[in-house]
Amino acid sequence: MRDAAENAGFHAHVYFDAATREKASGFREAIAGRFAVDLGRWHEGPIGPHTSAMYQVAFSPEQFASIVPWMMMNRGGLRVLVHPMTGDEVADHTSNPLWLGEPLPLDLDFIRAHASRSVPCGKLP
Repeated sequence: MRDAAENAGFHAHVYFDAATREKASGFREAIAGRFAVDLGRWHEGPIGPHTSAMYQVAFSPEQFASIVPWMMMNRGGLRVLVHPMTGDEVADHTSNPLWLGEPLPLDLDFIRAHASRSVPCGKLP
């Protein structure tokens, strides 16, 4: 059993396509207006292990109980991957994630390659 104190924070990846980009933009603005989070850049195509366009929302463990339920109720059909940041990139993305909406495939080979080189794939540009 792992201790939750090992978790340095969470990433939420909000996925979108051309048809849902405007909805994703409104969702992002609402998140920024409600929560003190770190918003990542827009990625208009696949990046790292993510096989769809997305942006990242980083937040602390203390914020989980307020942000994640809010996302559940306000995502408007968007797909959102929430995962911990324990330092085990493979487990964080495969064993420990929470999906809001239908899961999307991840490039697990990318995660494993970065994990084997100790390069955190959570550090997206």
